[in-house]
Amino acid sequence: MNYPTPHINAKPSDFAKTVLMPGDPKRAKFVAENFLEDAVLINDVRGVQGYTGFYKGKKVSVMASGMGMASMGIYSYELFNFFQVENIIRIGSAGAMKENIKVRDIVLAMGASSDSNFHKQYKLNGTIAPLCSYSLLEKAVSKAKEVNLTYHVGNILSTDIFYNENPTTEEWANMGVLAVEMESAALYLNAQKANKNALTICTISDHLINGESLKAEDRQNSFKEMMLLALETAIEL
Repeated sequence: MNYPTPHINAKPSDFAKTVLMPGDPKRAKFVAENFLEDAVLINDVRGVQGYTGFYKGKKVSVMASGMGMASMGIYSYELFNFFQVENIIRIGSAGAMKENIKVRDIVLAMGASSDSNFHKQYKLNGTIAPLCSYSLLEKAVSKAKEVNLTYHVGNILSTDIFYNENPTTEEWANMGVLAVEMESAALYLNAQKANKNALTICTISDHLINGESLKAEDRQNSFKEMMLLALETAIEL
């Protein structure tokens, strides 16, 4: 028996097959309290809150991943491999690296390039491309079109470094990378290894080129659109 783990004090039946994963535990609580019916707290180890409830009659869970690939790597691995979760949809923020992407826009990460060594554990004779599940991406794009959201689909950068002494924004942008965040490559690789499904949906909260950023109130309102898009996608699974 692989549960409870050192990080999740629950059993497989506590989780829905689909889990939404914001980085911030408070954001997980916000989703549970504002969008889910009959939400129950199922995990609070280390303050990483997880809830399960119902959205439009469909069982859905939401649990924080923490910041960075190390933390996402732990939680997504355990959910996929120990708790029988089939789908994880990351809902987070990202910094835009392209002029045509605006603050408040949504980015759907088809791939997640990275400066991390996370992939080295697989001992591959080459470099693997961390990719989302096409079925999740297809459903999310369809839902985004239905509600007329401004969205972009493409490659993002998952970085290990928030305060970078040698920023490489221009170089990544020149290779077609849309935005930067810190978790998706680990999520996608864990999903690929476990033969499960993953997708990252991010709201652009900052712009690395023009310096624009969302204020706290604007950030909350914009994030609601992303949360609803993820939930609408989740109930299609």
